[in-house]
Amino acid sequence: MHNSEKEKVELEHQAAKLFMRCYERNTGKHIRHIWHNDPIRPDVSCMLEGERLDLEIAHLYGSEEEAMAILGRDLTDKTRVTLQALNTEPASERLLRSLNKILGNKSGKQYDSKRVWLVIRNTHPAWSQADIKALEHLITIPAPHAFEKVWILGDMEGKSGIVRLYP
Repeated sequence: MHNSEKEKVELEHQAAKLFMRCYERNTGKHIRHIWHNDPIRPDVSCMLEGERLDLEIAHLYGSEEEAMAILGRDLTDKTRVTLQALNTEPASERLLRSLNKILGNKSGKQYDSKRVWLVIRNTHPAWSQADIKALEHLITIPAPHAFEKVWILGDMEGKSGIVRLYP
Protein backbone atom coordinates (compact mmCIF):
# COMPACT_ATOMS: atom_id res chain seq x y z
CA MET A 1 0.00 0.00 0.00
CA HIS A 2 1.40 3.41 -0.99
CA ASN A 3 1.86 6.16 1.60
CA SER A 4 -1.01 8.18 0.13
CA GLU A 5 -3.33 5.16 0.37
CA LYS A 6 -2.23 4.53 3.98
CA GLU A 7 -2.92 8.17 4.81
CA LYS A 8 -6.36 7.97 3.18
CA VAL A 9 -7.29 4.86 5.18
CA GLU A 10 -6.01 6.47 8.39
CA LEU A 11 -8.05 9.63 7.75
CA GLU A 12 -11.14 7.53 7.04
CA HIS A 13 -10.68 5.61 10.29
CA GLN A 14 -10.19 8.82 12.25
CA ALA A 15 -13.35 10.30 10.75
CA ALA A 16 -15.33 7.12 11.45
CA LYS A 17 -14.17 7.00 15.08
CA LEU A 18 -15.02 10.67 15.62
CA PHE A 19 -18.42 10.21 14.02
CA MET A 20 -19.18 7.12 16.09
CA ARG A 21 -18.26 8.93 19.34
CA CYS A 22 -20.48 11.89 18.45
CA TYR A 23 -23.35 9.67 17.32
CA GLU A 24 -23.20 7.57 20.48
CA ARG A 25 -23.04 10.69 22.67
CA ASN A 26 -26.06 12.21 20.89
CA THR A 27 -28.25 9.12 20.74
CA GLY A 28 -27.04 6.78 23.47
CA LYS A 29 -26.96 3.98 20.86
CA HIS A 30 -23.88 1.74 20.86
CA ILE A 31 -21.79 1.86 17.71
CA ARG A 32 -18.52 -0.10 17.70
CA HIS A 33 -15.87 -2.23 15.98
CA ILE A 34 -14.73 -0.55 12.79
CA TRP A 35 -12.91 -2.24 9.96
CA HIS A 36 -11.87 -1.14 6.49
CA ASN A 37 -13.47 -2.58 3.37
CA ASP A 38 -12.54 -3.36 -0.21
CA PRO A 39 -13.47 -0.77 -2.84
CA ILE A 40 -16.83 -2.32 -3.84
CA ARG A 41 -18.07 -1.72 -0.31
CA PRO A 42 -18.24 1.56 1.60
CA ASP A 43 -15.00 2.63 3.27
CA VAL A 44 -15.67 1.46 6.83
CA SER A 45 -18.03 -0.97 8.52
CA CYS A 46 -19.17 -0.99 12.12
CA MET A 47 -21.86 -2.43 14.32
CA LEU A 48 -24.77 -0.21 15.37
CA GLU A 49 -26.65 -1.87 18.19
CA GLY A 50 -25.60 -5.30 16.95
CA GLU A 51 -26.38 -4.71 13.27
CA ARG A 52 -23.87 -4.06 10.51
CA LEU A 53 -23.70 -0.50 9.24
CA ASP A 54 -21.43 0.67 6.43
CA LEU A 55 -20.00 4.18 6.38
CA GLU A 56 -18.80 5.94 3.26
CA ILE A 57 -16.36 8.63 4.39
CA ALA A 58 -15.63 11.90 2.60
CA HIS A 59 -13.48 14.84 3.61
CA LEU A 60 -14.54 18.42 2.93
CA TYR A 61 -11.42 20.44 2.15
CA GLY A 62 -12.73 23.02 -0.31
CA SER A 63 -10.31 22.46 -3.15
CA GLU A 64 -7.34 20.29 -4.02
CA GLU A 65 -5.02 23.18 -3.18
CA GLU A 66 -6.67 23.70 0.20
CA ALA A 67 -6.42 19.98 0.91
CA MET A 68 -2.69 20.14 0.26
CA ALA A 69 -2.33 23.06 2.69
CA ILE A 70 -4.55 21.45 5.35
CA LEU A 71 -2.65 18.15 5.10
CA GLY A 72 0.69 19.96 5.45
CA ARG A 73 2.06 19.27 1.97
CA ASP A 74 4.85 21.30 0.41
CA LEU A 75 3.15 24.00 -1.66
CA THR A 76 4.35 25.24 -5.01
CA ASP A 77 4.23 28.92 -5.89
CA LYS A 78 1.32 28.17 -8.22
CA THR A 79 -0.60 26.51 -5.39
CA ARG A 80 0.05 29.50 -3.11
CA VAL A 81 -1.28 31.88 -5.77
CA THR A 82 -4.41 29.73 -6.16
CA LEU A 83 -4.94 29.73 -2.39
CA GLN A 84 -4.65 33.52 -2.28
CA ALA A 85 -7.23 33.83 -5.05
CA LEU A 86 -9.61 31.51 -3.18
CA ASN A 87 -9.45 33.82 -0.17
CA THR A 88 -11.18 36.53 -2.21
CA GLU A 89 -14.30 34.37 -2.73
CA PRO A 90 -17.03 34.41 -0.06
CA ALA A 91 -16.47 31.49 2.31
CA SER A 92 -20.15 30.49 2.33
CA GLU A 93 -20.23 30.18 -1.49
CA ARG A 94 -17.10 28.04 -1.48
CA LEU A 95 -18.49 25.87 1.32
CA LEU A 96 -21.79 25.25 -0.46
CA ARG A 97 -20.09 24.55 -3.80
CA SER A 98 -17.61 22.11 -2.22
CA LEU A 99 -20.25 20.31 -0.19
CA ASN A 100 -22.61 19.96 -3.14
CA LYS A 101 -19.74 18.64 -5.27
CA ILE A 102 -18.99 15.88 -2.73
CA LEU A 103 -22.69 15.01 -2.49
CA GLY A 104 -22.98 14.88 -6.28
CA ASN A 105 -19.93 12.64 -6.63
CA LYS A 106 -20.93 10.26 -3.83
CA SER A 107 -24.58 10.06 -4.95
CA GLY A 108 -23.53 8.49 -8.24
CA LYS A 109 -21.80 5.54 -6.55
CA GLN A 110 -23.25 2.07 -6.04
CA TYR A 111 -22.29 -0.04 -3.04
CA ASP A 112 -22.49 -3.74 -2.23
CA SER A 113 -24.22 -3.04 1.07
CA LYS A 114 -27.67 -3.21 2.62
CA ARG A 115 -27.22 -0.12 4.77
CA VAL A 116 -24.93 2.84 4.04
CA TRP A 117 -24.51 6.19 5.75
CA LEU A 118 -22.41 8.95 4.21
CA VAL A 119 -20.21 10.76 6.73
CA ILE A 120 -18.53 13.97 5.59
CA ARG A 121 -15.76 15.35 7.78
CA ASN A 122 -15.30 19.10 7.54
CA THR A 123 -11.56 19.74 7.64
CA HIS A 124 -11.58 23.39 6.58
CA PRO A 125 -10.63 25.73 9.44
CA ALA A 126 -12.67 28.63 7.98
CA TRP A 127 -15.94 26.64 8.02
CA SER A 128 -17.85 25.75 11.16
CA GLN A 129 -20.83 23.63 12.07
CA ALA A 130 -22.85 26.87 12.32
CA ASP A 131 -21.84 27.77 8.74
CA ILE A 132 -23.02 24.37 7.53
CA LYS A 133 -26.33 24.62 9.40
CA ALA A 134 -26.90 28.09 7.91
CA LEU A 135 -26.66 26.60 4.40
CA GLU A 136 -28.68 23.45 5.12
CA HIS A 137 -31.65 24.60 3.02
CA LEU A 138 -29.36 25.14 -0.01
CA ILE A 139 -27.56 21.79 0.13
CA THR A 140 -28.42 19.49 -2.76
CA ILE A 141 -28.35 15.71 -2.38
CA PRO A 142 -29.01 14.28 -5.85
CA ALA A 143 -31.49 11.43 -6.13
CA PRO A 144 -31.27 8.58 -6.45
CA HIS A 145 -28.48 7.80 -4.02
CA ALA A 146 -27.52 4.83 -1.86
CA PHE A 147 -27.52 6.58 1.52
CA GLU A 148 -29.93 5.88 4.33
CA LYS A 149 -28.57 8.94 6.13
CA VAL A 150 -26.06 11.70 5.40
CA TRP A 151 -24.08 13.28 8.25
CA ILE A 152 -21.38 15.89 8.58
CA LEU A 153 -18.78 16.23 11.30
CA GLY A 154 -18.61 19.96 11.95
CA ASP A 155 -14.82 20.16 12.32
CA MET A 156 -11.61 18.17 11.96
CA GLU A 157 -11.57 16.98 15.61
CA GLY A 158 -15.33 16.42 15.91
CA LYS A 159 -15.55 18.91 18.79
CA SER A 160 -18.61 20.68 17.37
CA GLY A 161 -20.45 17.43 16.89
CA ILE A 162 -22.47 16.14 13.96
CA VAL A 163 -25.27 17.48 11.80
CA ARG A 164 -27.66 15.23 9.92
CA LEU A 165 -28.12 16.51 6.37
CA TYR A 166 -30.45 13.74 5.18
CA PRO A 167 -33.17 12.74 5.77
